[in-house]
Amino acid sequence: MTQERQQQEEAEAVVLVYEPTVRDMASALSARMRATPSGRRTLRLLLSAGVLGISSFALLMALGAMTWQLWLMLGVGLLAFGCLYLVPQLQARQLHQMAATQGEFRAVVDDGGIRLTSRDGDARSKWGMFARYVETDDVFVLLTGDKHGVGLMVLPKRGAAGTAGVERLRTLLESRLGKA
Repeated sequence: MTQERQQQEEAEAVVLVYEPTVRDMASALSARMRATPSGRRTLRLLLSAGVLGISSFALLMALGAMTWQLWLMLGVGLLAFGCLYLVPQLQARQLHQMAATQGEFRAVVDDGGIRLTSRDGDARSKWGMFARYVETDDVFVLLTGDKHGVGLMVLPKRGAAGTAGVERLRTLLESRLGKA
């Protein structure tokens, strides 16, 4: 492809240039958790365990049962609520460690799909690879068609050229993918 043709295609496309952050990854993983059935099940399980643990603690306190079970129930409840925050944060740190070694990323989003380049990589994904997307305050998260949303692509809004770039990207995503 000639450089002139590449520049013409990029003029019609949305170009994002960014370095991945832990916040990007955490935002994407939290969005995926809310948008997929397995993620919602995990959220319900953690919330239920937290409520059950804290409720059991309160009941045992009301009954005056000062035993090790009292503190166990409090620990279970606090751990479950803590996992709601900690799990995405820990996973985000791991993903960021892997991505940060690649330095700056450049994503070109156009009618044909997405081309993502970094220091050591160059990948092209057609729109058929993704089935839906989720938008957060910070990122667009593209999810694969499987019900667990195993495959995802994170496109940070700060990488776009201002609000106009974010709007063009949103319009392109809405025309190609459904919202999760």
